[in-house]
Amino acid sequence: MAESDWDTVTVLRKKGPTAAQAKSKQAILAAQRRGEDVETSKKWAAGQNKQHSITKNTAKLDRETEELHHDRVTLEVGKVIQQGRQSKGLTQKDLATKINEKPQVIADYESGRAIPNNQVLGKIERAIGECPLGLHWVCC
Repeated sequence: MAESDWDTVTVLRKKGPTAAQAKSKQAILAAQRRGEDVETSKKWAAGQNKQHSITKNTAKLDRETEELHHDRVTLEVGKVIQQGRQSKGLTQKDLATKINEKPQVIADYESGRAIPNNQVLGKIERAIGECPLGLHWVCC
């Protein structure tokens, strides 16, 4: 053993404060009393569920009187699709399989609940042989 080993001194100290302890009000006040610079910032709505709060835009939309909604296919279009499908002897499921769509899509179009999609209408036209809207250039 070398003599220098006896001369080294190891100092054991307490660990510093954890992040949560350093941010506590008591730690901030103690640091201010010692004259240290302390930087604090408050996060707006931190840790609160503000998902369903009413904002200015939400209130403005609630006061809006204009009724906003998507255009739907008309019942006439649904009847044309239904008649064309039945003339080919297809069920809604058969037609849906033929155009690679879900059967619910065909049901929605026939009942007038669907939002018009030109790609789907084009597929239906090719499958049943007639344009549901009567306008070939709209469907394709």
